Amino acid sequence: GAGADNDLYINQAVVFIEDAIQYRSINHRVDSKSLWLYRWYYSRTCQWILSLTITVILALAFVEEPSSLTVTSDMRYRLPPWNPPCGLTESVELLCFLVFVADVSVKSYLIGWKEFWKNKWLMAYILTLTVSLMDWVVSLSFSCTESLRIRRILRPFFLLQNSSMMKKTLKSINSTLPEMASVVLLLAVHLSLFTMFAMLLFARTKDNQQDKEWVVYFRNLPDSLTSLLVLLTTANNPDVMIPAYSKNRAYSIFFILFTVLGNLFLMNLLTAIIYNQFRGYLLKSVQSSLFRRRLGIRAAFEVLSTLKETPASAQQSCVSTGALQQVLQKVEMDSRCKQAILRSLKMCSCDQLSAAQFQKLFEELDKDAIKQHPPSPEYQSHFMQKLQFAFGHPYFGYLGNVVALANIISICVVLVMDADKQPSERDDFFLGAINCFFILYYLLEMLLKILAMGLRRYLSYPSNRFDGLLTVILLILEIATFAVYGFPHPGWRPEFMGLLSLWDMVRLVNMLIVFRFLRIIPNMKFMALVVTTLLDLVKNLRAFAGILVVVFYAFAITGIMLFKGAVVPLGNTSVGPMSSWNIGPTTLMTLLKNVISWCSAHFQAEGVYCLLYLLSVNLICRWAKIYFVAWWLISSVIWVNLFVALLLENFIHKWDRRCHRESLSDIEYQRTVELMFRDVLEEPTEEELMEKLHQHPHLQLCR
Repeated sequence: GAGADNDLYINQAVVFIEDAIQYRSINHRVDSKSLWLYRWYYSRTCQWILSLTITVILALAFVEEPSSLTVTSDMRYRLPPWNPPCGLTESVELLCFLVFVADVSVKSYLIGWKEFWKNKWLMAYILTLTVSLMDWVVSLSFSCTESLRIRRILRPFFLLQNSSMMKKTLKSINSTLPEMASVVLLLAVHLSLFTMFAMLLFARTKDNQQDKEWVVYFRNLPDSLTSLLVLLTTANNPDVMIPAYSKNRAYSIFFILFTVLGNLFLMNLLTAIIYNQFRGYLLKSVQSSLFRRRLGIRAAFEVLSTLKETPASAQQSCVSTGALQQVLQKVEMDSRCKQAILRSLKMCSCDQLSAAQFQKLFEELDKDAIKQHPPSPEYQSHFMQKLQFAFGHPYFGYLGNVVALANIISICVVLVMDADKQPSERDDFFLGAINCFFILYYLLEMLLKILAMGLRRYLSYPSNRFDGLLTVILLILEIATFAVYGFPHPGWRPEFMGLLSLWDMVRLVNMLIVFRFLRIIPNMKFMALVVTTLLDLVKNLRAFAGILVVVFYAFAITGIMLFKGAVVPLGNTSVGPMSSWNIGPTTLMTLLKNVISWCSAHFQAEGVYCLLYLLSVNLICRWAKIYFVAWWLISSVIWVNLFVALLLENFIHKWDRRCHRESLSDIEYQRTVELMFRDVLEEPTEEELMEKLHQHPHLQLCR
């Protein structure tokens, strides 16, 4: 009947608006049962379960064999790691796979068969699950003794496919690769030419004493190429030039030219190209997100315009304000945006909304998130008003910063004076006394600020929450110290009591005091700008960090499989797999003694650091260098430059806003990645939106 149709249209509009809020595609089934399943799938509980499953399956690498989950990485002192019995981690893994199977099944059903064949990510998802399950069966058939587990390398894919922003970022990176390849090729030419020059300059002579450069770094083409490649990373600088420089200082010109051309020109040119190209492709990605939002809002308008309560005499499509209010009550969205839309709706004098009016209401989603601080309390007493003015004034905060600086200086003086003293000779009276004085001042300052600002307004500032939390912790530690060791007095060196010694308690208090000094950041505008830029990167660029985790995880797992057992403990006369590398036992033991603190026994979770260090000392076979070069290209050359590009974009954007918007003390503006580019995005036209809606595989528009 008409009532059932109206309920369906209302639910469709609710889902389309939620899709617009989250920048999701609207190309999914829109019947009643599918809409219920769709909302359940994207509910917080369901998404939390999926995120937890991804975290668990990625964390399995830390307990699976070979595992290095021990307190110390030094193979001489650490205990044997715990090896779970066969079937334990496999059972957890199977549960994760079942969740992923349910996930891909629901996704495939919701988008429909036609859309499924267009979605390459879903097809790759199914292929990854199939290969992983086959490899899981092989593991059980071999009683978990097989050395190669392909599914471990595929695990990061589950993290990658679960984030739409991560997919867009990866697509942007993929589109940027052709431009980056030209500079990387130029780097390769630069490296090759200087390798040939090096082999000619440092060729072998009759005097063995003068051939140290040739023996150590430029014996043959692979060694020469590796030495200069490592020099490009500055990891072996200045070691690589010392033998030649000792022979003739003029040889330094070669290394200076190589470093200047490679590091100062080509690497910075690569950063500039990546910044320019990646920003353009990221802008296109954000533009497509804006199109999805506008399309979702327009789809909601179109389905609401087909309600039976819409006047039949209307010249154009319109939506009643009552229907929109009914939809907004069901939509899960930020309360600030919902209240703002409802206020605008009440202020509207008309009962029917056109498409333009409907779209304008939801422009609230594109605005900065504004957080306004609560007002200060109003005191009737003239004396209290004076106190409020004095302790609420910025100068009172500056005084607190000066006191905190004095505290830091006093701690530094005491640490310098006691640096060479034995613990038995140290007198903790002075440090304990000044800490007691400053902590009491911090407590008084916090209470006076709360008196002037009110508790709600005081807690609305992040700097105050940070300051107040540390003050409370310091007060608790100081009270605990007095309760256990008594009040400070000359010669205050009591015996060890409780969980921590007196010196440990004092050190902990001092570390928190030093950490508390960060409170000065909001008072220094330029420093605050830099810090907020970094915080925005942490909050808004989770997709970028997610892809970084994927890269690290994949290379770490690959390194475990390739280099497991490559480093043997000291005292072991057998060199194991390295015996084919033509490294004598004496040389091997000497090199191992140098890298013992860097490497674990079997190239496990600390593998990346170990590999980079081994690369710099050439303790690897020639074919293994391919792995290291690939890691360097992806992590240092490409990824670090991408991060610099995003950091520059965020900083420039904030700097421009700082110059064009006057800072208001009671208002905080928060922006997402999409809103960073809001000023340069183009609004989609009416024709583009309607054309896309008419192509919807499951929605039949009546008008």
